[in-house]
Amino acid sequence: MLVGIDASRALRTPRTGTENYSLYLIRALAAMGTPHRWRLYADRPAPEGLIEGENVAWRVIPFPRLWTHVRLAWEVTLHPPDVLLVPAHVVPAARRCPTVVTVHDLGYLYHAAAHRPADRAYLWASTLWNARTARVVLADSEATRRDLIEHARCDPAKIVVAYPTGTEGLAPVTDETRLAQAQARYGTGQRYWLYVGTLQPRKNLETLIRAFARLSLEGAWPADVRLVLAGKAGWYHERIAAAAAASGVAERIVFPGYVAAEDLAALMSGSLGFVLPSWYEGFGLPVQEAMACGAPVICSNVSSLPEVAGEAALLFDPGDGAVLAAAMLRLWREPALRRELGQRGLAQAARFTWERCAEAALAALEIAAEKG
Repeated sequence: MLVGIDASRALRTPRTGTENYSLYLIRALAAMGTPHRWRLYADRPAPEGLIEGENVAWRVIPFPRLWTHVRLAWEVTLHPPDVLLVPAHVVPAARRCPTVVTVHDLGYLYHAAAHRPADRAYLWASTLWNARTARVVLADSEATRRDLIEHARCDPAKIVVAYPTGTEGLAPVTDETRLAQAQARYGTGQRYWLYVGTLQPRKNLETLIRAFARLSLEGAWPADVRLVLAGKAGWYHERIAAAAAASGVAERIVFPGYVAAEDLAALMSGSLGFVLPSWYEGFGLPVQEAMACGAPVICSNVSSLPEVAGEAALLFDPGDGAVLAAAMLRLWREPALRRELGQRGLAQAARFTWERCAEAALAALEIAAEKG
């Protein structure tokens, strides 16, 4: 079987969630040792060694604009593979082959104000197109599967859940020098609560800031304990900065920006705990990352997060800042609980692998090809 894959997102830098998903899923598929051939479509040459395999061939097809719907569509219409996989974008408007597509989440439906109107319209239109035109749809979680059925009226029989992972190269860091270097580089201090992700309203960071500020002002912990909100600025990030400025403890809240991949494990490992208070997550990769580093996790109990966290995190209602504050205070006061959650997290993170994700994706590709 000849499998075509839109690999364009795997070549983007810096990579975030969907780009990493595309790269690592393609690598895992290519490493499976199947007799299938993999034709990777891209709009630019790939760095040497990025994706390798005996049956891997790149098809570089540059085009200035509308690459997916014009250039890729033209290519898979003239020279169709047996099946096409689109792991991180939208299905081409024209093609002569069955298609498998990944839909990561429908979070824009739950928190419309967190997206620009034009972006929201595009996301909804592309989701409907993907759900209705693909032969099989891969969903990152059961939560996304339910959303596809309810909101996009997607046929449940065509949805396959394939859990991704975000733990490549991550492990607990215990080397004091490495921990100190990361803490100095990002200005965290030695004791800190950590969030890593895009700074945007959907992440509910204002609730986290208020919980931290309340505990700090009540003297729950020493003045050197900090809240680190790491990540690139997103839509409406000004609201988050304003909440920090008005918190009464602005000097204890750190915005270090994007965290380099080589520093993530040390930053996670050195934290008092990782907190993800999101209103919605199609799949909470930062929770996996923190668990793989042995960090205790506090996260909200909505959408996919209970699936990811299992019994290895303290869960709370994202609308209840008092419960979040209580969870943070409990972790601060109970070092034994921090260690226990860290150990549980390591076991939970190990359940998710790219090999398992690739196995589910391959089964979906074979089903789509058989139906023709």
